Amino acid sequence: MSKTIPVKKNDYIDVEFEDLTHDGAGVAKVEGYPIFVPGGLPGEKAKVKVIKVNKGYGFGRLIELLQKSPFRVECPAEDAHKYGGCQLQHISYEGQLKYKENQVRQVLARIGKLADVKVHPILGMEHPWHYRNKAQVPVGEKDGKLVAGFFKPRSHEIVDTNESLLHIMEINEAIRVVKEIASELGIQPYNEEKHKGVLRHFMARYGRQTGELMVVIITRTDDIPHKNKLVEEITARLPKVRSIVHNVNSKKTNVIMGDRTEVLWGSEVIYDYIGDIKFAISARSFYQVNPEQTRVLYHKALEYAGLTGEESVIDAYCGIGTISLFLAQKAKRVSGVEIVPEAIEDAKRNAELNGITNAEFEVGEAEKVIPAWYKQGNTADVLVVDPPRKGCDEALLQTIIDMKPKKVVYVSCNPATLARDLRILEDGGYKTIEVQPVDMFPQTTHCEAVAKIVLV
Repeated sequence: MSKTIPVKKNDYIDVEFEDLTHDGAGVAKVEGYPIFVPGGLPGEKAKVKVIKVNKGYGFGRLIELLQKSPFRVECPAEDAHKYGGCQLQHISYEGQLKYKENQVRQVLARIGKLADVKVHPILGMEHPWHYRNKAQVPVGEKDGKLVAGFFKPRSHEIVDTNESLLHIMEINEAIRVVKEIASELGIQPYNEEKHKGVLRHFMARYGRQTGELMVVIITRTDDIPHKNKLVEEITARLPKVRSIVHNVNSKKTNVIMGDRTEVLWGSEVIYDYIGDIKFAISARSFYQVNPEQTRVLYHKALEYAGLTGEESVIDAYCGIGTISLFLAQKAKRVSGVEIVPEAIEDAKRNAELNGITNAEFEVGEAEKVIPAWYKQGNTADVLVVDPPRKGCDEALLQTIIDMKPKKVVYVSCNPATLARDLRILEDGGYKTIEVQPVDMFPQTTHCEAVAKIVLV
């Protein structure tokens, strides 16, 4: 006989929150039945309205706080709930770091059965606001006026805004100015439902170390009305701009960028540094949005690799070569693999830009290329993985176990898949020595971590 669900839709109940979900909602339990409530914090008591009931869990709305957490703070951005970008900004930064560090410990114990692994205190930011060096905002129309900002959660309704507390100030200024100019020139915004209009997205990128700004205009149409005037006004009002790029996306799709890109003014790239390594960043380049914390993350990865100058290193999921080029400074040879061809072109260009000759890059899936390398005798003393959120492919993990590099350095953007993959490596003859969480994305639920793994 199935267990009766202890609440009904529209019930008002008093609860105490025990935990947070991976997306920052408070978790309360009624007779063991979990209810997820955005805005609730562990240790708080509240009156909640049940708004949805599923078989295994329900959702609620916070009606009244009866007992507050000492970590609760006033949200700096009153309308943040409208676009869902800052899931944790109602928690003090100290509280956010504690939550993320605990999350890493919990998943290592629960999923990886690694409760004894040393987890270091999380490395946070001194100033956890205005850190993102890139913005891409949708453009639309509301009440006859051009708007650009963020989508409301679970909708395609655009919330018009001129400032994000996560974006570097130069990025906020660029988006505000470009929106203003486009509106003055009467350039038609895109209508998603009708697939009409011109302006789809504005993008801005900024090199924090160089002060160079790129503006990207993404349109449905091949041409931009008043293009010359648009460029003239952008260059006049944004003195830091070094590149203005036009990208065409004529398809009816949610994908932001199309296949065709042309430079309207200035350079094809802007430059920035992570540590001593210089990077060329094009409109389509993948580049870390928080270089300050990326430097912290990569220095820890380099420390865990323990290179002496004699090692061969393989960097799976190498992207534009960010970790590879850090490692190449201390390694004998680095081989990087990445599925995105443009990223590999960027990696080669960045190696040349920095005079690095002991790094080579190949296009392909890590789980296919690295086993092929292994069969050809291209092995590694140290293997570095920095996979997407889904974690490492099973075939790659098996190749690592077969290849037996002395060390594996795992850079993770998802503690749950990190824990799962560490368990597989442990069962294959490796031991996890330590894990260092790093807060790359303050005010959000995302947490990165670096793990040091050795062959036993």
